[in-house]
Amino acid sequence: MGLFGRRRRGGVRTASPEDNAYLMSWAQQRHGVEAFVEPETTVTQTTVVLVAHDGEWTRRRVTQHGIRDLGKRLGIPVYDVKLVGYPQRMRAYTAALSRRQKQAGR
Repeated sequence: MGLFGRRRRGGVRTASPEDNAYLMSWAQQRHGVEAFVEPETTVTQTTVVLVAHDGEWTRRRVTQHGIRDLGKRLGIPVYDVKLVGYPQRMRAYTAALSRRQKQAGR
């Protein structure tokens, strides 16, 4: 067991069954969801960003097998973010959220 009770692989936190359950639940509660797979880095395992129709998004660690399985079970498209980039609606949602947070802090 690694730091803070998470399993680690060479210092990198790995995907867990809880991550997969969260992604399934998140996608089932929204519509127009697409998956964008992000490559592994030196500090994170492969991750997936799920983006809903309105730009709301979430990110979790996944295995390559896990994301293919998730896409099939939910019937959602899975894209490689290195090839297609992030959708504009995700960037717009994040920008609007940031503006709301700044206004609330003033």
